[in-house]
Amino acid sequence: MKIAVIGQSLFGQEVYCQLRKEGHEVVGVFTIPDKDGKADPLGLEAEKDGVPVFKFPRWRARGQALPEVVAKYQALGAELNVLPFCSQFIPMEVINAPRHGSIIYHPSLLPRHRGASAINWTLIHGDKKGGFTIFWADDGLDTGDLLLQKECEVLPDDTVSTLYNRFLFPEGIKGMVQAVRLIAEGTAPRCPQSEEGATYEGIQKKETAKINWDQPAEAIHNWIRGNDKVPGAWTEACGQKLTFFNSTLNTSGLSTQGEALPIPGAHRPGVVTKAGLILFGNDDRMLLVKNIQLEDGKMMPASQFFKGSASSDLELTEAELATAEAVRSSWMRILPNVPEVEDSTDFFKSGAASVDVVRLVEEVKELCDGLELENEDVYMATTFRGFIQLLVRKLRGEDDESECVINYVEKAVNKLTLQMPYQLFIGGEFVDAEGSKTYNTINPTDGSVICQVSLAQVSDVDKAVAAAKEAFENGLWGKINARDRGRLLYRLADVMEQHQEELATIEALDAGAVYTLALKTHVGMSIQTFRYFAGWCDKIQGATIPINQARPNRNLTLTKKEPVGVCGIVIPWNYPLMMLSWKTAACLAAGNTVVIKPAQVTPLTALKFAELTLKAGIPKGVVNILPGSGSLVGQRLSDHPDVRKIGFTGSTEVGKHIMKSCALSNVKKVSLELGGKSPLIIFADCDLNKAVQMGMSSVFFNKGENCIAAGRLFVEESIHNQFVQKVVEEVEKMKIGNPLERDTNHGPQNHEAHLRKLVEYCQRGVKEGATLVCGGNQVPRPGFFFQPTVFTDVEDHMYIAKEESFGPIMIISRFADGRGSPE
Repeated sequence: MKIAVIGQSLFGQEVYCQLRKEGHEVVGVFTIPDKDGKADPLGLEAEKDGVPVFKFPRWRARGQALPEVVAKYQALGAELNVLPFCSQFIPMEVINAPRHGSIIYHPSLLPRHRGASAINWTLIHGDKKGGFTIFWADDGLDTGDLLLQKECEVLPDDTVSTLYNRFLFPEGIKGMVQAVRLIAEGTAPRCPQSEEGATYEGIQKKETAKINWDQPAEAIHNWIRGNDKVPGAWTEACGQKLTFFNSTLNTSGLSTQGEALPIPGAHRPGVVTKAGLILFGNDDRMLLVKNIQLEDGKMMPASQFFKGSASSDLELTEAELATAEAVRSSWMRILPNVPEVEDSTDFFKSGAASVDVVRLVEEVKELCDGLELENEDVYMATTFRGFIQLLVRKLRGEDDESECVINYVEKAVNKLTLQMPYQLFIGGEFVDAEGSKTYNTINPTDGSVICQVSLAQVSDVDKAVAAAKEAFENGLWGKINARDRGRLLYRLADVMEQHQEELATIEALDAGAVYTLALKTHVGMSIQTFRYFAGWCDKIQGATIPINQARPNRNLTLTKKEPVGVCGIVIPWNYPLMMLSWKTAACLAAGNTVVIKPAQVTPLTALKFAELTLKAGIPKGVVNILPGSGSLVGQRLSDHPDVRKIGFTGSTEVGKHIMKSCALSNVKKVSLELGGKSPLIIFADCDLNKAVQMGMSSVFFNKGENCIAAGRLFVEESIHNQFVQKVVEEVEKMKIGNPLERDTNHGPQNHEAHLRKLVEYCQRGVKEGATLVCGGNQVPRPGFFFQPTVFTDVEDHMYIAKEESFGPIMIISRFADGRGSPE
């Protein structure tokens, strides 16, 4: 068909391109005049193709069509008018002229929300369903016959932009093309609009967008999101007009601690918190606003409202100055009517539109090695100087919003001054637990209190999960590409390596790990783990799978691997940092966010790790750490509906309980590493000295607090006594002492309760008739030291033969000569 396209914007441009791909002849394009020297995208695209483009400032005067305009239109001989997005009033002489008439796109489910602000009113009224209509154009009242409608779900936090980008734009383009196809085939319906449920609301303007505070929180939220970004819902407060953007009703786990913001007419004063501005409806429910625009046009994070612009400007390096000049050139290209971009040049006051925001973000991405800006960032810093300051802070990883105040416990240990965070880590900040509850973490070397650590409560779990969910669904972590995610994990490994002596010292102090072992294994393997998984980030791929055995086989299923979301991680106390790293690195590499519960008795390296994630630039909310009890924190993570996976290492009994909780809550995925008792079998033809060394390391490595320890040794009869004798000789050589001393072989057990368990374990072994060759008791010195222990004559029915000690206890059973021969 011969088609005239009448409209504007990127939407009009895409419809135009798709119609040409369908084989239709576009005989002319009618769009708006250039604005500030910039042509509309629809007109630009048509000019490239050599299609006639007309830019009439108006089509009629005093209610009458302009004859010269109508004549130019009629000369094209169009058979159909397609109006994808049209802000001009088109006279009926043009609407009715083609053989097939005219069709127009409307962003609502007509007859609901007739009028120009249909998307806004869909949100303001809190409609659960939205969508678009393509109808046969009438005299501008949106009452023409319906041709095609498509609907979508309106999400609770949708804005005009999200609804448009998610559905109305992509599906609307397809719908326009489908409608033209139906017309060409002669099957396009004409369904009269019903007046039942019909509504008409006027255009939303700034003067009519003032917030009415005498209504519930949900209605206030709908009003704010329905006016976001244009014209912007506003109120009067602090002697000026404040415009609110980015509203949400998702306030689960949100703290109301902050500075009060009195708002005339509001049910209660607002509260400026670290998360943003909390507002209240007349039903006392909360909503959260994340951005505020001041009367002078400056946009800022709502959390920064009372801080204003107190932060000083950065002094730029030569490389950063070069980047600034490259960005200045980009502004010049985007703003052709600006003779020179100065520091005070305002992006929007110089004629930029929303499409230019996207262009600027993309150009900066190319200039700055893939740096991901948000469209919001441009609205936050509209002057060139402000934009460069924001850009440089992001490049340095020093964004004002990401600054974090950390309270430390300081200790001079191991020729270092340790700075150890002791609070919960939620949403990129160190915070006290609900009710400021704390507990003592103990140094197992002497039994002294290292410090008081915040003790997480159920409400803290909810806050952490909410922060992790927000980071996964709306934060930078879910938007950056996999390679950039890998780069951040590599950087985290580098930062950990820079702090490896400090981390190893904390492991020795808090967990009793021998320092030299901690440096190599606890910390060294943690760093290697993050480097390994960083390399996986951009190599997580799906597959193509044949699904038909017929020949030729042309049917395939495509698989795509995606992150599951928020992962809860519950780690044991024997390798506090390494177990955290094994689980966390894999989760992060796949694009998930995490809430980590370290063992209650060993929280300090996990909290230091939290600090290092900030230094590495890991976005807020991606990693959250909650010291606390398993019965409280671990249970809530297992039960929480927003946690999509649990990773747990610990006892079989607790593992069973977690699996049950995960099944009953939301059938979340579960990975369990539970207790066991691994055998080591030694035959008479072995290299005895080597066998002794292997046996020693298999049992006594890391004080026996080892998941893969040899829980039971089986030694052939003929070498049994000699093997035991050599083991005892080696045990007597072991130095038991301060784990920070470099020649120490054997440090204290992790905590007092475990020490008591080992003593009871040995007492039970003796009671059942096993022979205690050496050890079996606490070392008579301060701290939680336990003697390396050897039992022989252990029979299968005994408790110590079946149950894991998880300590430095060698359980030896003998078997008859020749029992292991091939015969």
